[in-house]
Amino acid sequence: MIVNFSVRNFGSIKDRQTLSFEANKSKHLEDHYIINTKTNHRLLKIGLIYGANASGKTSVLKSIEFLRDLVLDPLDKKNEQFEYSPFLFDKNTPKLSSEFSLEFIQKDKKYRYEVEFNKQAVLREELYHYNPKKANIFKRNTDTENQFSEIKFGNKFSIDKSFKKTLESNTLWNNTTLGGYLKTNIEIKELKDVLDWFGNYLAQLVLTDTQLEGFITSKIKSSNLKKENIVRILSKADFNISNINISEESKNIDSKMFKVFEALDLSDDRIEEFKRQPLLKLEFEHTIGETKFSLPFEDESQGTQRYYGFAGLLAMLIKDSMLIPIDELESSLHPDLFIHFLLSFLMNSKSSQIIASTHNREVLNNRDIFRDDVIWFTDKTQNCSTELYSLADFDTSVIRDTSNVFNAYKIGKLGGVPNLNDYYIDLNDEE
Repeated sequence: MIVNFSVRNFGSIKDRQTLSFEANKSKHLEDHYIINTKTNHRLLKIGLIYGANASGKTSVLKSIEFLRDLVLDPLDKKNEQFEYSPFLFDKNTPKLSSEFSLEFIQKDKKYRYEVEFNKQAVLREELYHYNPKKANIFKRNTDTENQFSEIKFGNKFSIDKSFKKTLESNTLWNNTTLGGYLKTNIEIKELKDVLDWFGNYLAQLVLTDTQLEGFITSKIKSSNLKKENIVRILSKADFNISNINISEESKNIDSKMFKVFEALDLSDDRIEEFKRQPLLKLEFEHTIGETKFSLPFEDESQGTQRYYGFAGLLAMLIKDSMLIPIDELESSLHPDLFIHFLLSFLMNSKSSQIIASTHNREVLNNRDIFRDDVIWFTDKTQNCSTELYSLADFDTSVIRDTSNVFNAYKIGKLGGVPNLNDYYIDLNDEE
């Protein structure tokens, strides 16, 4: 589970900003919102980020996704560069390094991971665990002149010298130590556990254009998700879907597809592998009275298509332990369905978490269904950088327990709303 995450000099974020999942002392809705860990942490299941367009909501989510890729998908060549932008609205920050820090719980142990980097290299990296006291697992520094990574393990960790040398050799200057470990045939339990958290707990970012249907359908086809559970979730969301039919069709490889293969320079073996993989056809069965009708997935509404993917995510969040970042959670969903999804997650999940950006303000209109510490805002400062803060940060002079948060947010009392001008536009038609 994630405890907190900090980011500096990434995208629209200039100064260090921290998103925390540690609950405050409030007992409000504790049974549904809070995970009590064996490390004595009270962690929130959800974090909702509100803010105007271009205020940095997506930058927060993309920074988490970038860190995941930095660890799990190390670059193959030392001359490759990271594809990201530091904060650009400042003459100094493009020349400065960027930094992430992350605290999380894995196998009932708390870890802290820090990484500093620029476009060319990982400059500094540190990993700690608390057992129960803080202890260093490794510190890594990079000799940028010689493009060499030096890794030092903490006093409590006895690592064979040949293992250490192999790990340093495999940790290119633009790889993390964790990424280097992925390339190394050695066993270090703590590194393996941390990589398991990144690979199995932290999921990929779900964007508004992420095509979830193929992913969820393949999960059903491989029996990793039960079809009847997805149907049950869809039924509870009033979609009148009584069954999901998945069939296989052979792929039609036409001349246009072969041109794509040529452009990608795919080998004959890769092309044959692609041709052997069947095309999955998805249809939803609707029961009207006593008659059943099948409708192809592509003919369903955007909301139905979107929620099919979300139904699969919800089943995974309930069944497993994982964290899913979602951008614009409300996209294509009715406001009531948006709240239904959140409450279904909160009522049924045990140790999963969601980080989501949203513009849906209706949740804020009902204090009976949300806690202050799960609501976050992004706002633009005077230098156009992102500031991230929680509703729980405001004292009673701004927001009281009896205040209507929806109204306070709508009028700009809490920030995170666009500063709009009047509606009159004087176009210059001169040529």
